[in-house]
Amino acid sequence: MSFSYQYPRPAVTVDIVLVTTDDPAKILLIQRKHPPFEGEWALPGGFLDMDEDLHTAALRELQEETGIENLALNQFKTFGAVDRDPRGRTISVVFYAFIPRCKETLAGDDASKAEWFELSKLPQLAFDHNNILNEFKSQVMAL
Repeated sequence: MSFSYQYPRPAVTVDIVLVTTDDPAKILLIQRKHPPFEGEWALPGGFLDMDEDLHTAALRELQEETGIENLALNQFKTFGAVDRDPRGRTISVVFYAFIPRCKETLAGDDASKAEWFELSKLPQLAFDHNNILNEFKSQVMAL
């Protein structure tokens, strides 16, 4: 069924925060292969396909960009600052999981690299991903 609305529609993305329970804790980041922010580090994630739900999109993006599959992801929070993506109005739903140790990664799709970083030694991140991680650390990891 096709609809036409007078209101513009934002894009919807998913991002994934994957953290180890190691000491020190590590987080998985991808190095972006394409603009915007080409060559910069970011959370794994991407655009929602029209025929999939949010959880399925998060699992798909994690697999496409890192090779990691079959994780139990939890929904964290939705981020929707007007200027968070230079490509246009984008709302991102962030998912997370804790795993016991670093899994082997394989960069693919929109990622040129996937690497684990200590939470205390993160690089500057693309988009608003530093803000996402700051909220995640204060709201989820502080529990």
